[in-house]
Amino acid sequence: MKNYILVKKSKIIIIIALLLSISSVKAQQLPMFTQYMFNDYVLNPAVGGTNDYYQVKTNYRYQWADIDDGPRTYVLSAYGPHKTMPMGYGGYIMNDVTGPLTKTALYGSYAYNIRVTNDIRLSMGVFIGLMQYKIDLSSITFQDLDDPILANGTKWTKVSPDASFGLYLYTSQYYAGFSANQLLGNKIELDTIEMSGGLNRLKGHYYLTGGYKYNINRNFDIEPSLFLKFIPRSPIQADINVKTIYQKMAWAGLSYRTGDALSILLGYNYQDMIYIGYSYDLTLSDFKQYSGSTHEIMIGVKFNRIKQGGGGGKMRKIR
Repeated sequence: MKNYILVKKSKIIIIIALLLSISSVKAQQLPMFTQYMFNDYVLNPAVGGTNDYYQVKTNYRYQWADIDDGPRTYVLSAYGPHKTMPMGYGGYIMNDVTGPLTKTALYGSYAYNIRVTNDIRLSMGVFIGLMQYKIDLSSITFQDLDDPILANGTKWTKVSPDASFGLYLYTSQYYAGFSANQLLGNKIELDTIEMSGGLNRLKGHYYLTGGYKYNINRNFDIEPSLFLKFIPRSPIQADINVKTIYQKMAWAGLSYRTGDALSILLGYNYQDMIYIGYSYDLTLSDFKQYSGSTHEIMIGVKFNRIKQGGGGGKMRKIR
């Protein structure tokens, strides 16, 4: 880990507040993924159970490759439908490391879906879990070792409960989702360190997603999609995506994150059971001269498919 140097003791509080407040240049406290559309369950608990099979997925994101100790995010999720009832369940674990800050999360979900029409279903879901925050300042060299802030050491840990809620409307051709995250709005306090201005309070993150699958011919499908992120007192950010799918086996696409990055998406689906995806982000903001590129890998496995008509009459999602 890179060795940080702080000149003034007041910066200790500032750096801790910033670490707790943001994990990216857009004031997001939750990790972002370019390939969110391939593991949208992590964004919206209502997704659990909308497919007719169980699945396990993992994502690894290596952000800002030219920065020492830039964000590194790992996610492992597993979810699927009930065999006979119109519901689903699952969970995921996440580890996000940015310099001296490590966030580890464990969530479980429950979702229930209902038939709206013969072609449309609506799923409603919740996440309940815990988020652990750890700050390790042992890699930082302090000029004032007598700073009272350091009296209790250079490592702090805080565990906070968390909850999310989501809605997901879907057919075999299109979907639209809404989720509200960090609903409890907890304040992260580390021992006797006091921070003002709400920098250490967890903000609500509100997501809107949507997509449509259009069949061009027997070999090609095209799928445009949109992901909107709303955070209080922060600019709205949008991910605008389009991908082309060849014989339901391989895909390629582009994604544009407003004010931030342009991404290339590639993927392959082996026998509709094992699939792997890769994305490359090219930073477009003023931060690009420092950050470098971002890489992301996704691997997924489908298994235990439920027969059509089972699982409460679920229709298969477009992915």
